[in-house]
Amino acid sequence: MTEQSNKILREMQVRKSRRQKAEFRGWLCRTLEQAGYAPRVEEGFAARNVVAGGPDKAKVLLTAHYDTQAALPVPNFITPRNFLFYLLYQLLIVLPLFLLVGVVSGCIFAFAPEAVAWWLGPLSSIVICAFFMWWIIDGPANRHTANDNTSGVLTLVETALALPPEHRERVCFVFFDNEEKGMFGSAAFARKHKHVKKNTVVLNFDCVGDGDSIQFFPQKRLKKDAAALGDIEAAFRPAGSKDVQVVRGFGFYPSDNANFKKGAGVCALKRGRAAGWYMDRIHTSRDTVLDEANIILLRDGALRYIAGQEE
Repeated sequence: MTEQSNKILREMQVRKSRRQKAEFRGWLCRTLEQAGYAPRVEEGFAARNVVAGGPDKAKVLLTAHYDTQAALPVPNFITPRNFLFYLLYQLLIVLPLFLLVGVVSGCIFAFAPEAVAWWLGPLSSIVICAFFMWWIIDGPANRHTANDNTSGVLTLVETALALPPEHRERVCFVFFDNEEKGMFGSAAFARKHKHVKKNTVVLNFDCVGDGDSIQFFPQKRLKKDAAALGDIEAAFRPAGSKDVQVVRGFGFYPSDNANFKKGAGVCALKRGRAAGWYMDRIHTSRDTVLDEANIILLRDGALRYIAGQEE
């Protein structure tokens, strides 16, 4: 990988506070300017996106979110091709919250005076749930974000720096803000660029660093575009032990690609017996794995894909 990518991996994995984000955006814009781009910061509701290129004229958008998440005690375990397992896991995560609310409320009603219990019980439940939501959204920063989503950021940086100048008008690079808080950055971008939202292929790289199977999860409208899917399959090729799949059947990926009609979420997955294809470790201190071979595969695929787009 380039010196710039190694610097991000060494020194800028945490991009959560206002100051950390501002420092990263400043460094990123300077880096892209030195490479011949004219990056800018687009502000939207609760988000500041870094944009390099003309989104309304580009043939394709390559995107990734640069914000990072809070550290959680359990990983966000994602199974994009097994919705039932994913749903059961999410329920398992919130089960301790319900148990805690039930225990606290039970103790209040058991030991507090009745007049007090009738308002203190519900209030305690609201406070516990509010704290839980705050912790998920705005709790202490996770110090290790190699896969989520430093890997996606590196994919964009590597591609942008390697892209020949004669191909740069065909693509727009967008680094989204606040995906972890509710995809605010991509939603603001989609509202501003309605043509992109409806018509442009958007490849969104999110958690592409840990796993030997690189998988593309297209939105419904993109699934119907056989030519576009064929171009993706032709450009992004397996390499060594790395597999590449464009999922044409059932599959979902909960990321910024959801805000674009022709978006596709791109991630790296592992294979398990019970869950099938899965992603683990993210949102915890164990998010330390970033396979450089994945970044190289995606960079080279993106360069081929861009080169194949007609002017």
